[in-house]
Amino acid sequence: MNEIHRVRPGDLTFVDHPKYYQKALSSAATFILINQKVDCSEGKALLIHDDPFAAWVSLARRFRPFVPSAAAISPSAIIGEGTIIQPGAFIGNNVTIGENCIIHANVSIYDHTIIGDEVIIHSNTVIGADAYYFQRKPEGYRKLESCGRVIIGNRVEIGALCAIDRGVSCDTIIGDGTKFDNHVQVGHDTRIGRNCLIGAHCAIAGVTVIEDDVILWGRVSVNKDLVIGKGAVLLAHSGVSKSLEGGKTYFGVPAIEARAKWREIAALRRLPDIISNLEDLA
Repeated sequence: MNEIHRVRPGDLTFVDHPKYYQKALSSAATFILINQKVDCSEGKALLIHDDPFAAWVSLARRFRPFVPSAAAISPSAIIGEGTIIQPGAFIGNNVTIGENCIIHANVSIYDHTIIGDEVIIHSNTVIGADAYYFQRKPEGYRKLESCGRVIIGNRVEIGALCAIDRGVSCDTIIGDGTKFDNHVQVGHDTRIGRNCLIGAHCAIAGVTVIEDDVILWGRVSVNKDLVIGKGAVLLAHSGVSKSLEGGKTYFGVPAIEARAKWREIAALRRLPDIISNLEDLA
């Protein structure tokens, strides 16, 4: 099972709106849950269902059901040598934590999360909560069940009060050596590369790719389903609405190259004088 943006041969995906039929049919998915019989290429199988969304949720619940935990640290969790778990932390079912990590008080690590070696996670951070993914219907919102994971690499540090959501069907990934400040939100299926710096109060939407060596300073907001290239720097309070090339510094809302933004700001400051001069000429 996999979402359309992550499918590989052999995967099952779903589509329930004609607008996205072609994207699903031309994807690498082998099995497609769909609500209408349509032509498809050889090597694919259509599974016709009146409500593909509901069928997907049913499959997710069957193959990755919620299993209540009976202990603060699940007996099925694997914790590496030298790792310290502080009082009040919760470690869910089938979690794997590497060696020489520090998990501070009141951290919650949900089921199936994988954490590498020498990772530090500060208090009140939540790893692996459900994706923020809902379908609107006349009767209200329906939740798409999450059956993915969070994978955190080696030597990662995550500040206090952060939240990293698990993938809907694949993985949310944090690369080796990346460092988070406090109050960072990472959405489902997002991939953050190696040796990135993520400042306080950054919010990164789902299905986004942040490549290696990227720096997001404080309160940067990143929209969904885009790519920030290797080595890019986003200055504080910027808002990213489209994919950005690597190796450049960006600023503003929407974020553009910083030098261009500063010239724009300088020009705006001159507007009152320009308007006054024009009025004098009138």
